[in-house]
Amino acid sequence: MYSKEQASQLRQTFWTTFGQYIAPQPSAEGLKINWINYKTGIKHLHFRMQAENRWARIGIEISHPDTGIQELFFEQFKELKLILAGALNEDWEWLLHAHDDYGKTTSIIYKQLDGVSLFNRNDWPALISFFKPRIIALDEFWADARYSFDALK
Repeated sequence: MYSKEQASQLRQTFWTTFGQYIAPQPSAEGLKINWINYKTGIKHLHFRMQAENRWARIGIEISHPDTGIQELFFEQFKELKLILAGALNEDWEWLLHAHDDYGKTTSIIYKQLDGVSLFNRNDWPALISFFKPRIIALDEFWADARYSFDALK
């Protein structure tokens, strides 16, 4: 078991390592990009990567405080579901109005990898191999799909 400080340090080291590994990869538009803190350009819409003790997850998170607006965003993503699945080459889970660790209502479209731990350095190659192609695919999808969300900004 790790202390809070050790766990925090391991998290920081992993994300720094991942960031350095993926940094040379340009965005779909050929630009330098901060992959770890991906900016969608739309408030309350995030591409999130998480790694914990027993799992890793990458997803599209809709966190608008108005659940009706969350539904509008979610419905817009459903309209683009085939395009998203084509970019990702896999199906993801779709949850409308889930609750995060803080009890906040969010909607999320995600893929989860079980049986890996951020706290086991031997799992880091598997985590990187899980995150890298998916965040790149999300970026490729978003390069075209973002314009479908202009009316919801």
